[in-house]
Amino acid sequence: MVSITIYLPFLISSYYSLTEWNGIDREAKFIGLENFKTIFFENNQFFDVLIFTGNYTALFMLFSNLFALIIALVLVQKLKTAKLLRGIFFVPYIMSMIIVGFIWKFIFSQGFARLYEITELGLLNLSWLGNSELAFYSVVLVGVWQQLGFYIVLYIAGLQAIPGDLLEAATVDGANIFQKFFKITLPLLGPSITVCMFMSLTRGLKVFDIILALTQGGPGGSTYSATLDIYREAFQYNNYGLGSAKAIIFFIIVLILTQIVLKISRRNEVEL
Repeated sequence: MVSITIYLPFLISSYYSLTEWNGIDREAKFIGLENFKTIFFENNQFFDVLIFTGNYTALFMLFSNLFALIIALVLVQKLKTAKLLRGIFFVPYIMSMIIVGFIWKFIFSQGFARLYEITELGLLNLSWLGNSELAFYSVVLVGVWQQLGFYIVLYIAGLQAIPGDLLEAATVDGANIFQKFFKITLPLLGPSITVCMFMSLTRGLKVFDIILALTQGGPGGSTYSATLDIYREAFQYNNYGLGSAKAIIFFIIVLILTQIVLKISRRNEVEL
């Protein structure tokens, strides 16, 4: 099953990356490495797309893990509404990203405009999806908001697995809250951090549907992700060979980045 769903499509894509094919002709024209030559030497658009994807992934990883850890630390405390809050934070994660995108598109346009009429806050009167810089941060905001609940659950599981005896012993020894967090809690959260970093990295790199629903790559192509560019190249412009070549390059980049992040994260893990 894995061979059919992963290995076979990869081999087929590798072949089509060496061809010129519009998806309609019966046979694809073999052109060797011309598609890769076009990407590297004749068209720099794909590198701009990779830069956007890298910037988005970096901010998505940072804010997703930072906010999730902070909220998880709060929710593991003995709060009466802890279970309710966990459910509230998790609800956006189970929603379709397309639906989330359309909801936030309405909020950025109609919702903020209405709030501006009531509060007259200048921040609400900005063109969040019409300005290239603000559109980038809008996409990051929505992506983090939708995925946050998933990482909160992972961090809560990691925090609950830390033996309470260690924290109690540290308290008896005179350690304050910050010392207990940085010397005990954070090192023992290593496995959870590794999982969350890996998951946020892969989800950030393959961002597609949220951009398709929010901005469709605009304004002026400023929010074009790598996956969206590959999709349009192959299925809208009918350049299956060039689209496959971009997909192969992106696959190699993702493979290298994930291996680097995994090695760094596992190196810093502490076993109980």
